[in-house]
Amino acid sequence: MISLAAMAPAFTRFAHAMAEEGEEAIPFLDARPFNAERPTLVWDEPASWMTPPERRFRVGHYGYPDVDASKWALEIGGRVERPLKLSLADLKKRRAKEQITTIECSGNAPTGGLVYNTKWKGTPLAPILKEAGVKPDGIEAVFFAADTGVEKIRGADYKQNFARSLAVKDAMKENILLCWEMNGEPLNKNHGAPLRLIVPDWYGVAWVKWLTRIEIHDRAYLGRFMGRDYVTIRGQKQGDETIWRETSVGKMNLKSVAARATKRKDGAIRIVGAAWSGDAPVQKVELRIDEGPWTAVQVSKKEAAPHCWTFWSFDWKDAKPGEHSITSRATDAKGRVQPAADDPSITLKKTYWEANQQAVRKIKV
Repeated sequence: MISLAAMAPAFTRFAHAMAEEGEEAIPFLDARPFNAERPTLVWDEPASWMTPPERRFRVGHYGYPDVDASKWALEIGGRVERPLKLSLADLKKRRAKEQITTIECSGNAPTGGLVYNTKWKGTPLAPILKEAGVKPDGIEAVFFAADTGVEKIRGADYKQNFARSLAVKDAMKENILLCWEMNGEPLNKNHGAPLRLIVPDWYGVAWVKWLTRIEIHDRAYLGRFMGRDYVTIRGQKQGDETIWRETSVGKMNLKSVAARATKRKDGAIRIVGAAWSGDAPVQKVELRIDEGPWTAVQVSKKEAAPHCWTFWSFDWKDAKPGEHSITSRATDAKGRVQPAADDPSITLKKTYWEANQQAVRKIKV
């Protein structure tokens, strides 16, 4: 076993599960090492409710563009009555709002580290769209970024900006932000400076970075990252046949993961983890050891906010020496349960996007 002091220079609180002097960490056998070239969360490390900068993942679909904030402006056009062009200074004069929100990459594995929690600051999008005056036939808001690439469509090459869309009714929600600050610091290049979109409860692909233009459309937008990529292929049994459907990646799925284990001074093993969801809060989390019964765990109430992950803990008092499997599952306020790996919704899913099956972790006591 590895001492907590050896794992990190400073141990920060992991929810309400506070390590005591003399406790020892028990590494999971499937632990993944930290890769400085591609920062991600490392679950087995001591962690805090707010993710430190060096553990926040980043994605650039067409690279990481250099955007000159002094020359940059956000354009709002398409099916609007009054097109707008706003500088960063213009946006900062508007009502500012801070909110803590968890973001997860839709390609995150069941125990992957492409997820983090942090505080964002910006201005709500809805008042700007109302000021522009969305026309009655405007049904989608399309968000275009500064990063570009060439796509081959029907045999021809086309220069494309990264773009994603939201239904206007979703874009009008108060918690959608045009964000310029992250955890008290200005956005940097890797995370979308000078402006990015914050879309709580949706996978990170919808959080468009390096935002340059918003267009209101009267029909569905089907660019590469809506209609061809970030598409989940899932089968559904209809009698003796399987019907295959493709759906665009959207809201986050319910998910939980056992993150760390420590041996306490009284001999018990404390297992701590996290759970998060999309459009309904986490209601409860349960844990199963090997093939035993599902047991409710203690969910932290000390650190909580809408659209954020929840931390939980469980004290395993009768652990026997040897290898064991640890599985968690979450249930949300709508009664949805995180599916097992053999659930039809998982077994008939043929793409890795939106993976939220119960994660089985291995540990040796």
